Amino acid sequence: MRPVRVALFVTCMVDVLEPDVGVATVRVLRAAGCDVSCPDGQTCCGQPAWNAGAADAAATVARTTLDALHAALHDPADPAEVVVVPAGSCATMIRVFWPELFELVGDHDAAERARLVGARTRELSELLAERSLPPLRMPATRVAYHHSCHLLRELRVHDQPEALLDRVEGCERVEWGAAERCCGFGGLFSMKLPEVSVAMADDKLASLAEAGAGAGAGAGAELLVSADGSCLLHLRTRAEHEGRPVRTAHLAQVLAAALDGRDPRVAP
Repeated sequence: MRPVRVALFVTCMVDVLEPDVGVATVRVLRAAGCDVSCPDGQTCCGQPAWNAGAADAAATVARTTLDALHAALHDPADPAEVVVVPAGSCATMIRVFWPELFELVGDHDAAERARLVGARTRELSELLAERSLPPLRMPATRVAYHHSCHLLRELRVHDQPEALLDRVEGCERVEWGAAERCCGFGGLFSMKLPEVSVAMADDKLASLAEAGAGAGAGAGAELLVSADGSCLLHLRTRAEHEGRPVRTAHLAQVLAAALDGRDPRVAP
């Protein structure tokens, strides 16, 4: 399989709160035969301001990142072939909402460039599912996968993250009736309606005890995995508050640990 030149959009969540996810993402992409660069000048995709209805502010922020990614894809010396995003929510903002955002504020040139960038943007699991990876293994662990709303409902990515987990020897992916249920984070939703947001997360976490219940002894998830760090932040915070034993990990962290045969529940 030939190498692919990747421009990595790091995302605010990874940059500010989860740098280990960024390190793991680069590690796994390289293991999949990708040449990874992180374009200078990228900031935020503008999603928080967009969700708040502040289109002008969102465009101001997003335009900086658009410029960086567009330049990376059109670098005359070493152009990237694809933009990769380790978050369904930010990938959705770029692919689905950037053109609408820039048209709304009257920046038609940016809207056209956004369409070009969006057409060459992939969420991490989308790209990895198409690539070969070295053997992956980890200590036997029961894993529940959370389908984040943007990745599932906007980008229609369902099978790829689960298929990647199924490649890992020792990863026992358990059936979870609440796997596709919203965690309650929803960006500004968790700020505008915190009580509802918390109740949704707690209800979802409570159902983890029954995950894989048909599997007999030892059922129940030990590790909660998702491809969106914002969902994991919300669920992890609520799990800690409620004293639930489940650990969380981004898909990239699981795959990076599996490259070394490590336990993804233990920090490297």
